[in-house]
Amino acid sequence: MKTIIRNANVVNEGKITVTDVLIHRERIEKIASSIQINNLEKYHEIDAEGLYLLPGMIDDQVHFRDPGLTHKATITSESRAAVAGGITSFMEMPNTLPNVLTQELLEEKYQLASNASLANYSFFMGINQDNLEEALKTDTEMVCGITDDGLYFNNEHGILANFPEYLDKLFARSNTLIALHSEDDQVIQRNTNHYKAIYGDNIPFGLHAEIRSTEACVKATKRVLELAKKHSNRLHLFHISSAEEAKLFDNSLPLRQKRITAEVCVHHLWFTDKDYPSLGSHIKWNPSVKTEQDKEGLLKALLENKIDIIATDHAPHTLEEKSGNYFQAMSGGPLVQHALVTLLELYHQKKISLEKIVEKTSHHVAEIYRMKERGYIREGYYADVVLVDLKQAWTVTQQNIAYKCNWSPFKNQLFQSKIMQTFVNGNLVYAANQWNDERLGKRLLFEKER
Repeated sequence: MKTIIRNANVVNEGKITVTDVLIHRERIEKIASSIQINNLEKYHEIDAEGLYLLPGMIDDQVHFRDPGLTHKATITSESRAAVAGGITSFMEMPNTLPNVLTQELLEEKYQLASNASLANYSFFMGINQDNLEEALKTDTEMVCGITDDGLYFNNEHGILANFPEYLDKLFARSNTLIALHSEDDQVIQRNTNHYKAIYGDNIPFGLHAEIRSTEACVKATKRVLELAKKHSNRLHLFHISSAEEAKLFDNSLPLRQKRITAEVCVHHLWFTDKDYPSLGSHIKWNPSVKTEQDKEGLLKALLENKIDIIATDHAPHTLEEKSGNYFQAMSGGPLVQHALVTLLELYHQKKISLEKIVEKTSHHVAEIYRMKERGYIREGYYADVVLVDLKQAWTVTQQNIAYKCNWSPFKNQLFQSKIMQTFVNGNLVYAANQWNDERLGKRLLFEKER
């Protein structure tokens, strides 16, 4: 059956236009000011007057914990939370159990998602010191990229940014996108030792920003950028968290010509170190939430196109795992359900336009990953779209949290905008706090050349 969305404020490719959108067989069939349908045809009509139709958010950094850590989350539970938050596609990290370090394990995750995910999906191939040859087999058309995010380089410590000789070898040989978490372990360890000498295990959570400091981010990122420029490799830097670090990126080239791209996460655009006294471990992320100046500097870099996209780094833990002292409380938190409405809150605060939100959450993500037929509201593209009411306020409560971990750092937050309906491949998968799982999401596909 066809679906026609009438009189929507369509936010797409730098403009807002009141128009009709016709969806048929998973795709956008027609976009026009007034679409007429033969009365003999079966179709579902949605009156979207006053609502805004956005391309679904594409989140390139999530941890859905499946397989192996399903007491925290599953692909089923978190994809449901994602579509409730207007996210229609996600790319997931390899630090599930077992870690995704072989092509066989990678394909097992795709098979798992094909039977479980309401949203479209892709999975990163993991890399450590032992699997270079295996990682280099990654199919660029079928897999979003290679990453070390959430993994140890060896069995004891470290991320790839701290092993430049190995990184140099990887950059010299890889022809796919490499996405990295960039913090300097030595700086972090030095800062940890300093504060542990003062506080023991009971380091105040507010000092997380001093331990995982701007210095740690900048030092590692400079090192990685130098190597990437040497090889002209396709590098993407996850979750830039400081204003000083954001200045390291270039905005002189069009996005498609950039060999190095970067992202900021929603929590680094919303929270600051002033929130640690009230939220404590619930906003303990790696890299850390930093100062008000960092938050404003990140937004400025985003608007100036030094930072290219917005992601979540959705990384749920149980409340028990977020409890205890500084060393016991795990880093990370759930975000996919509340990411887009948080950005819309920044719109209401006149800090970012709707067009720019769409650009940074959909258009640019599709371009960075060379994604096929997604990320835009275009005729012939997959109908991954979200209807939003910018004037329907609601509050995050225990009852409306969709994450399996059953908590959110946004609990009790009042949002001015609400996700009304989410379509994935033309299928209405979420509306009025209800999910429809009759049809599941699809594997994301990419251009061969990155």
